[in-house]
Amino acid sequence: MIVSFHPMLRGDRNFLCAGRPPTTVEIAAMRSAAAVLLPQGCPEPLYRAARAACRRVFPDYDARFGYPGKIGQIELFRALGLPHPETRIFRSAAEFRRPEPRWIPDRGRPLVFKCDWGGEGETVFLLRSPEELEERIAWAAGLEASGQRGFLLQEFIPCGGRSLRVVVIGDRLLGYWRTRPDDADFRASLAAGARIDSRSHPALRRAGLALARRLCRLSGIDLAGLDLVFDERRTPPAPLLLEINYRFGRAGIGGSARFYRLLGAAVRRWLREIGLSSGKEEETGGGRRPPPQKGSRRRRGGLEEIPTTVS
Repeated sequence: MIVSFHPMLRGDRNFLCAGRPPTTVEIAAMRSAAAVLLPQGCPEPLYRAARAACRRVFPDYDARFGYPGKIGQIELFRALGLPHPETRIFRSAAEFRRPEPRWIPDRGRPLVFKCDWGGEGETVFLLRSPEELEERIAWAAGLEASGQRGFLLQEFIPCGGRSLRVVVIGDRLLGYWRTRPDDADFRASLAAGARIDSRSHPALRRAGLALARRLCRLSGIDLAGLDLVFDERRTPPAPLLLEINYRFGRAGIGGSARFYRLLGAAVRRWLREIGLSSGKEEETGGGRRPPPQKGSRRRRGGLEEIPTTVS
């Protein structure tokens, strides 16, 4: 039996569990299930209940809840030995102000400040002077009264005004660049006005996809948007992991309709791999397609899709 909590993926038993913990009936159903399908925005109580009740759960959010926030993501990269910008973690403004030596870049080198929370670059700031750093620390201290605490200080990586977004949907990766139109904003995000480019620098894109595959293989991540940058001070530029977005925009992969088609196909492949069949077509899954051969690549609209093992 397949139990689904996803409104767009149909199982043998279907539930909606928004804004509340799972009921005893839902937990009993998960205990009897061969597989459980969860929504992308799955809350932690539902995920923990599903993992305790059934050993086959999609998506795999162990990394999401085991290493929460931007601080947790840096700790994950460190634990897995994966390349990322030099970073210092501070749980509070008071920790930053402790007298022991702390990492601060050389004067004249910019620094990136990131709150532990936030998305689309809303709580990410480029600091160009010690004065700007002090102002941002004071700002962070003021937020702590509301319970929002913790931040990162990160080395600024010269990246040519572009970042690579790698969307992971099951066993498939899709990579595209987000490029800044000018130097008005250092963030290469769509919310900050970046443009989508799925064709430039194919060799670098492949290197970024390889690093993303490695992260997925080591962590189990199978539904996320990964952000990478390339350090242009190195020849060739080397990919570095920036962060993981478990809720991510879909414009770069063709919109929500295409996302749900890819998701439905990924879930069907996952069910087949574990010896199950969905039995029913997903609401938005469309017709069945044969899975790509191992190592094959398929291009749709200029995007490169590369199957990868994520378990």
